[in-house]
Formats: sequence, structure tokens, C-alpha cells
Amino acid sequence: MKTRRALILVDLQNDFVPGGALAVPEGDAVVPIVNRLQQRGGFDVIVATQDWHPRDHGSFAVNHRGRTPGEVVNLNGLRQILWPVHCVQNTRGAEFVPGLDITLVNKIFRKGTDPWIDSYSTFFDNAHRKSTGLDRYLKSRGVTDVYLAGLASDYCVKFSALDARKLGFNVHVIEDACRGVNLRHGDVDAAIEQLRGIGVEIVRSGRVLAASRSAGVKSVVRRARRKVVISKPVRICLCRGAAVK
Repeated sequence: MKTRRALILVDLQNDFVPGGALAVPEGDAVVPIVNRLQQRGGFDVIVATQDWHPRDHGSFAVNHRGRTPGEVVNLNGLRQILWPVHCVQNTRGAEFVPGLDITLVNKIFRKGTDPWIDSYSTFFDNAHRKSTGLDRYLKSRGVTDVYLAGLASDYCVKFSALDARKLGFNVHVIEDACRGVNLRHGDVDAAIEQLRGIGVEIVRSGRVLAASRSAGVKSVVRRARRKVVISKPVRICLCRGAAVK
């Protein structure tokens, strides 16, 4: 089978970089690396994702009386870490980081749109009740290998890599093109080791670019069509538990 590679840009949004509501340390430092990967990495498909929460999302601490960010609650039957309000639909915080080149992005996928459940993975919500459609999109284009870059290493990147492996892709995490939250000291290191343990390749951007050059891949700069957003995830299960009060 011919190898076809996809680059997935995970949640490179204003609220996740310094100055944002849920800033990942040095999150903005990955932008020039990601741009180089898009322009010179020779990828067959490039997609980007956005956290796209309604204002009443259940992962926001303010929507649980007396709770603060970092606490854990039961949300619709799942363990949920509470976060500050972030990436609210149609706000500046949810927009892509300035300087990120999205002209080469073929499609944008939005996640976390259901107020009753969070969605770390770019493929599914946290209970795997709904698909974002990313799996179907990649497979329809013959993708065999996915390369992940973005934010954050110990949450959305990690859970995307876990799902991608389960879905049958060869998975590569570009370590220097990611940054982590490290809510607890050592979270990022633990995430990397967990991914290595299931066969995910942890690689540096320089190696990806060098491999592209040595293979004689010529990156073609092409402008993606603008109407590319998946507006609604694909529902897998209609079950819903009781609200957390």
C-alpha cells in the first residue's frame, strides 16, 4: 500500500497561547515550526482542528456553582477536569493564532460543540459517542500515516494519537511542534511514554523535513478552498445521562 501522509494541526487557537484564557506555556513557539512543516513537509493532506465550545459548556468551572478550575466533577457520566472559559464559539479566543498559515489547510474540523461532553481527541468526543468526521475524511483520501502537531501534548494531542492508533493509522507525534499543559508535574513526559508504549513514533520536525527532502518530495503551495468547516459531528449514540448540578 502506498504511504499517504496527513498533518493534523491541533487547536492552535488564541486561548491556548500566552495571553489566552487557558494558555499553554510557549504554545505560540510552535507556529513557525508548524508553518515550515506545512510548506516543506510534503504532506498529502493537511487539516486543522478547533475547540469550539458553547458558552454553557460543562467543562467550564463557572458553570458549576462553587467550583474552580482544576477540580474534577462527573459530567454526563464521565470524569471531567474543570477549565477556565476558553475557545467559545465565534470569539477571538477560538480563532487561530495570528501567524499560523492556514492557506495550505484542506479542511477544518471543530470539536467540543456539545455542552454535555468534552472532546480532547480530534476524532471523537471523550465518550466516543460522536465522531468529528476526521477518520472518514482521512481514509477517503487514502491516508495511512498521521503526523500530529499543536496543543496540548498531554491532552488533545495525546488523545488524538491514542484514537488514531485504534483507528488503524500509523501515528507520529512531532514533539518539538507540540507543547503541554503539565497540570501536574510530569504529565507531558508521562503522555509521551504512554504513546511510545502503543507504537506511536515520537519524532522531531527536522527529521520529518529531512525525510521529505531526501525522498525528493516537492511541496506545492496551493490555496485551500475557504468553505471547509465540518459544522456538526456525526452522532454515534443518542444516549445522554443526567446533568451535573
